[in-house]
Amino acid sequence: MDGDFRTEFTRSPAGLKNKPALVLNADYRPLSYYPLSLWPWQEAVKAKWLDRVDIVAEYDDYVHSPSMQIRIPSVVVLKDYVKPQKRVAFTRFNLFLRDEFCCQYCGARGDLTFDHVVPRAAGGITSWQNVVAACSPCNLKKGSKALHQTGFQLRKPPRQPQAEDLRNMGRKFPPNYLHDSWMDFLYWDAELQA
Repeated sequence: MDGDFRTEFTRSPAGLKNKPALVLNADYRPLSYYPLSLWPWQEAVKAKWLDRVDIVAEYDDYVHSPSMQIRIPSVVVLKDYVKPQKRVAFTRFNLFLRDEFCCQYCGARGDLTFDHVVPRAAGGITSWQNVVAACSPCNLKKGSKALHQTGFQLRKPPRQPQAEDLRNMGRKFPPNYLHDSWMDFLYWDAELQA
């Protein structure tokens, strides 16, 4: 039998590789919403073994060693509080998240790029207050022109977001997969249904 195949089979058994664990801070809030703070199940088991987390919820599946078996964690909470970052990095992803992944000129979603409201050719700088998400057609149409020359209107004025703004914005974009055991921790401030 080929050694690479055996190693690959051992490292990623088909039924277990898709069991991520939701990681909560010591205050029982996710470390991040977008992207959602997830660890592979192996990292969650390792962190529990090293006494860095408490397991709050588990999957029905088990992993085995020669001397023990453990249910796969689905939600873990850190024992030590991790202070959230206050400063928001100026990145393409954070810019798109601030603008809710839609063009700030026409509202289209998908095929996004970014645009300088005051073009760089006219002295505009690359900053939170001058860059917005734009679809390719709007970006090409605007080019190096000022807004008043194109007839475009901004959907909302660009501004530097606070870290909490982006965390809250991230809640609007849940991942494709949400395990039932995560729901109580992801939307803890949502209105309860009677």
